[in-house]
Amino acid sequence: MAVALEFRNVTKELGQKLILDNISFKVEKGEIFGIIGMSGSGKSTLLQHMIGFHAPNEGNIVYCPNYSYHTKTGPVLKNISHHLIEVKKLFGFAPQNPSFYPRLTVEENLMHFGSLYHLKKKSIAERMDYLLNLTQLNHHRKKLAEHLSGGMKTRLSLACSLIHKPEILILDEPTADLDPILREEMWNLIKEINNQEGTTIIIASHMLEELEKYSNKIAILHDGKISKSGTLDEIKDMYAQDDIEIHLDFKKGSPSSLASQLNQSAISKLQEEKQKLVIHTRQPYLILFDILQIIKSQEYSIKNIEVHRPSLKEVFELLERK
Repeated sequence: MAVALEFRNVTKELGQKLILDNISFKVEKGEIFGIIGMSGSGKSTLLQHMIGFHAPNEGNIVYCPNYSYHTKTGPVLKNISHHLIEVKKLFGFAPQNPSFYPRLTVEENLMHFGSLYHLKKKSIAERMDYLLNLTQLNHHRKKLAEHLSGGMKTRLSLACSLIHKPEILILDEPTADLDPILREEMWNLIKEINNQEGTTIIIASHMLEELEKYSNKIAILHDGKISKSGTLDEIKDMYAQDDIEIHLDFKKGSPSSLASQLNQSAISKLQEEKQKLVIHTRQPYLILFDILQIIKSQEYSIKNIEVHRPSLKEVFELLERK
């Protein structure tokens, strides 16, 4: 898949403080890319670099427009710092705090933001109708923005960031102040934007369960550094190799007898409870192979086998303790 955005050894100092420390990662076109980190880890500064609000002290941030032509070595990538006018056209940004005007109506806000991108009135009107239907704000188009509910304000902020049909949408904590139902609605909206328009979406959030559920890839920002980026499975393999759990429910046979026949060097912990056995292992595939061989040749009957991997929250907590 083609690269949409790439950080290459980016370092940023604000005053005497090192905010971003030699950061490198890639975001591919069409994916939902999540960024997690503790408060003060540099998430907002990282996002602001993506839209050219900050320039790095060292390193480069490059992007690949959809129209980019290809050479023998691949598509031509462009430096964000050198193409700020184009970046404004191709990127959309919705900050955590709503960026619209409270004393303007929903419709007036969208008209205003569309004019900032020098869109024609007809284009703005057509795009606005689409976005108001998408965000379910159509019946509130004449309402002052300050009179909207919290969830509607978040959707309006999102609509404003989409008025120019950006190729890359950057969202800072889009569900932070929403209740569980509204958070689910917001994620459904984000997925719809990603699916319908093919928009690459980058989301910084502390809602780890949400990022785990919806993101294609994730980057963990810790003390100004990207500790790891990749798919959720890749990150879990990196940080939680000792925490794979295999749960066995027995119909017939002794859990302790089966456990005694397993490769003990691959097991970090065993838990027995009546006809149940929980195995903690660094090598789940080896242990599962052993289990299948044992129950095939001996008098065991297993009702259920489940493999439990750690959640993103558990991985993140493990990293924060290091």
